[in-house]
Amino acid sequence: MKKAVIIYWSGTGNTEAMAQSISEGVKNKGVEVDLVTVDNADVSMVENADFVALGCPSMGAEVLEEYSMEPFVESLKDVSFGGKKLALFGSYDWGDGQWMRDWEERMSDYGADIVGDGLMVHLTPDSDGEQQCKELGEKLVG
Repeated sequence: MKKAVIIYWSGTGNTEAMAQSISEGVKNKGVEVDLVTVDNADVSMVENADFVALGCPSMGAEVLEEYSMEPFVESLKDVSFGGKKLALFGSYDWGDGQWMRDWEERMSDYGADIVGDGLMVHLTPDSDGEQQCKELGEKLVG
């Protein structure tokens, strides 16, 4: 059976809510999924999954959270992403999405096959945001 892993960091619960909705979309397609906070994740989870979603809100001057998510993402630079689909997501309060564009470019440089554009939701996902997350989960494993 195909397996997905969703690894995320959430400070206020907004990105966690996104991760849960993405997980629902993955399950809708009959794919097994592990939902893991980045502090409980390791590189082998990414290596052993068929599909990967990474989530982190925009922090500070539109960067990834620096104490947990940034080191984890840096640790992925040597992972073989060949044939593995990746989705990126996160919430934000202000800015124009530069953190997501930078993250997409970085993961592309790592060799990841990114599904669509990184999904950004303003603050707490409303019903439209939850639906976008579910659709991203379905698209990731579809």
